[in-house]
Amino acid sequence: MAVEIITKQDLLQAHRQLLEDLAKLIGKQQAEVPRKVLKSAEVRRMLQVSPSTLQKLRVEGTLPSVKVGGTHYYRQEDITRLLNGKEVRSWK
Repeated sequence: MAVEIITKQDLLQAHRQLLEDLAKLIGKQQAEVPRKVLKSAEVRRMLQVSPSTLQKLRVEGTLPSVKVGGTHYYRQEDITRLLNGKEVRSWK
């Protein structure tokens, strides 16, 4: 049975390599996965509407949302459908 001595320098190098590999993996996943849920401010910028207009769209059911902890979230597919003039389905 052979004995290998691992130094502190070896451990630091392995640690750095692991962190680099994880960063690459996470970076690829974030680039590949499009965001599917948007917050109100992002939706207002996309639609170029005021907060009150966005609220009106939400209340009328034209653009459904889910409220979590005081923040409204909207599905990206609903916004795309609204922009294309198609009917938007409820989250329910």
